[in-house]
Amino acid sequence: MDLSQLPQQIVNGLMLGGVYVMVAVAFTLIIGMLNFLNFTVPALFMLAAVLMWAILEGHGIALDLTAIAVLLVLAMMVADRLQQARLPASVKTVGALGLVAGACVFLWLILSFKPGPAVFAWLDGAVGASGRWLLGIVVAFATVAVLSLLIERFTYRYMKAKYGDATEHALPLVSSLGFLIVIEHTVISTWGSDSLTTESPFGNASFELGPVLFSVPQLLSLILSLAIVFGLSVMLKTTKLGRALRSIAERPDTAPLMGVEVSRIVPVVYVIAGLLCATAGILFTINYTTVDAYIGDTVATVAIAGMVLGGLGNVWGAIVGAMLIGMVEVMSIYMVGATFKKIPIWGLLLLILIVRPTGLFGHTAIGKGKF
Repeated sequence: MDLSQLPQQIVNGLMLGGVYVMVAVAFTLIIGMLNFLNFTVPALFMLAAVLMWAILEGHGIALDLTAIAVLLVLAMMVADRLQQARLPASVKTVGALGLVAGACVFLWLILSFKPGPAVFAWLDGAVGASGRWLLGIVVAFATVAVLSLLIERFTYRYMKAKYGDATEHALPLVSSLGFLIVIEHTVISTWGSDSLTTESPFGNASFELGPVLFSVPQLLSLILSLAIVFGLSVMLKTTKLGRALRSIAERPDTAPLMGVEVSRIVPVVYVIAGLLCATAGILFTINYTTVDAYIGDTVATVAIAGMVLGGLGNVWGAIVGAMLIGMVEVMSIYMVGATFKKIPIWGLLLLILIVRPTGLFGHTAIGKGKF
């Protein structure tokens, strides 16, 4: 083992931890507010990464899938409004039939004409191939945002309305696992399970600072990750939305009595968590240029370890835990090889939990220390 490479490996660990941070915080938001482990987090991370790859490689079907996802959520929102409207039952029935017919026609148009290739041809002619990066970011964010609303509907709102308190905690967990499997196998059915490779817009851009080599995309990803999470933390503590989120996390039964509209706040949490996953997935594609249908499972497993290590429901604990896990993973590969990298990660987690079962920054009292 060459100790002269130790500073470089520490930097590499910090860079990798930056990817884990946003996934760990996405898990933390859902656990901190709704007290269940949301298994759609790895699926949304993977989907954003794969969609970015698909757009960069010119796969028009990615745009078609995005349009279908947006269609489903818009139809769901219109159906909600129609159901809540004070209209005769016959009018609601006609409206529902019209909505279904319109959705079917729109779906038929997408599947028949496949507008994706035409969009790529126009984009390449207008701004060149470099414009695909911007399109990829927009598509990944839009798809993940609308899917987050769909997931919220069927992992939380519908379950809560139908089964009440019985939704804690098994039903949301199992239904989110169902979404994970559906999304993963949709990607596998579309692009296969093999590794998918693209090129980074930064190429091999890097700079040296003493004995340490800094990769430009990795450094930008780390800075962006920490800036986003810091902004989220400030929002949670200083804004009206943040206070509403914390009131639901600490006293979910009394939050409605304080004027908090839980039915409107919970979808926001899902969307924020989804966008964190999308950002992490996009940055992963930019940094490592290789993705596959199971990359979300790999990253999320390590992010969960970081979240538990830092303390459940604590955003800053998730940050510290994820960064520490990233460091441990890289140093394990450096010292004992990639074959054994999981042993130090989970060994450290078990050791910390034996000494401090609540994690480094967790609290034993429910609702204390969250966010």
